[in-house]
Amino acid sequence: MTLAERLSQAVANGIRRIGQIAILPDTAGAAFALCHIDDEAGDLALLDSHDDPAAARTISTWADDGHYRFTKGELTLKRGWLLRLSSADELRQALDLFYPANVGMHFAALDGRLEVEQLRDKLNRQTGMYRFARNLSDAGAQKLVKEVCGPGHCCVKNILWGLDATTPLEDSEASRFDGVVGDIERTQAIPLRCREACNHFVAEARKASKAEHDAKAAAAS
Repeated sequence: MTLAERLSQAVANGIRRIGQIAILPDTAGAAFALCHIDDEAGDLALLDSHDDPAAARTISTWADDGHYRFTKGELTLKRGWLLRLSSADELRQALDLFYPANVGMHFAALDGRLEVEQLRDKLNRQTGMYRFARNLSDAGAQKLVKEVCGPGHCCVKNILWGLDATTPLEDSEASRFDGVVGDIERTQAIPLRCREACNHFVAEARKASKAEHDAKAAAAS
């Protein structure tokens, strides 16, 4: 069964949400329609309608305030649009643009074959200016998760990684969040998953590592 077929079957079995997107089967004259969850209960005819799954790229690139959404897990998806899709393949294409690889990760997780990269493995692969992120302490890494990740910082992904294979993340809003946005039965949603630390986190880890180094140097002088 293809990924698009599995997705179509999941929608037929009741999946209605992924991130900030409502999935509406057999709606607006299309096999599937997508809209922002905050627009779902309104008049869909008033929304800016699109028929090409590629429109998802433009819709998801910029937030309403004009800033670039550097991670698709940001809780800043703009409203006011309706995406009408003619097939399960188009649905998969659109969702992959809104939330890259997340549909595939969902089914891989259900199958027990989703691979997760622990934070130390991620940081130890960094080169160039980012190689300094490798030196971030465990305490600094745990603190950074609380300061950068989770819905309190606009990221609504379920973090699957720990510091390493034996060191989980400390309990916090970020580590507890399940990747499902809003008040909906969890069985009706595809959660957003974070299988490895994002580039934004790595950049912040570099800064935090440098701050630790400077603090130690100052204390020793």
